[in-house]
Amino acid sequence: MTRAALVFHERDHALGVRNVGSIGPALRTSGFETTTFSFEGDSRDADRPAASSFDLIVLMGSPDAAYDDALPWLAEEIAWLGDAVAQRVPVLGVCFGGQLLARVLGGTVTRAAESEHGFVTVRTECDELIPQGPWMQFHDDTFTLPPGAEPLATTAAALQAFVSGPHIGLQFHPEITVDVFESWIEGWDARGVRAEVESSVDVPAIRAEVARREQTSIEACSRLIDAVLARAGVSR
Repeated sequence: MTRAALVFHERDHALGVRNVGSIGPALRTSGFETTTFSFEGDSRDADRPAASSFDLIVLMGSPDAAYDDALPWLAEEIAWLGDAVAQRVPVLGVCFGGQLLARVLGGTVTRAAESEHGFVTVRTECDELIPQGPWMQFHDDTFTLPPGAEPLATTAAALQAFVSGPHIGLQFHPEITVDVFESWIEGWDARGVRAEVESSVDVPAIRAEVARREQTSIEACSRLIDAVLARAGVSR
């Protein structure tokens, strides 16, 4: 059985599993056995397999910053991800996951000059791999292109995707569904930051748009996962 690790970044395990969204079903439809875990919160002490035991690793988003070395779990995850890269296990990084992948590959992660929230059409250099979208955005940070990597997509605000060998980093959220967005809101409530988020983001408008676009988003995610697997050469 082909195995995929789905690494979420959420203190509450149940919320973290929901964060995976449509990526999990897309991989299972493609014949993958998925293992979902985190390096923080309820999952911190879980028995995590070595990165090399997987055929694919997917790193999900996070409310935290990929440059915040004060996070008590970040160094462990960076080391685990570094081992995956050294073993050439294909990695798909999503938002925070894409930023962390960029960092491990030698790029940098910083606060963005311009945040992006909601659905945004990207400019793609490779429509077969990253279609124009629109894709769901929800980020205040950004990454630079790692040495030797190729840019795949951009917006006026940020680099949106890159490829480096078998690895692909994304700034946007292909996994978005109604339940994913609701799990984010519940996570903001748990962390006591919902009011802060809603002070600068029109959450009701985005929530409504997520609902309108849900089926289209699920189908786009499935196509993207198929393209990622083909690009990485992962056999199914």
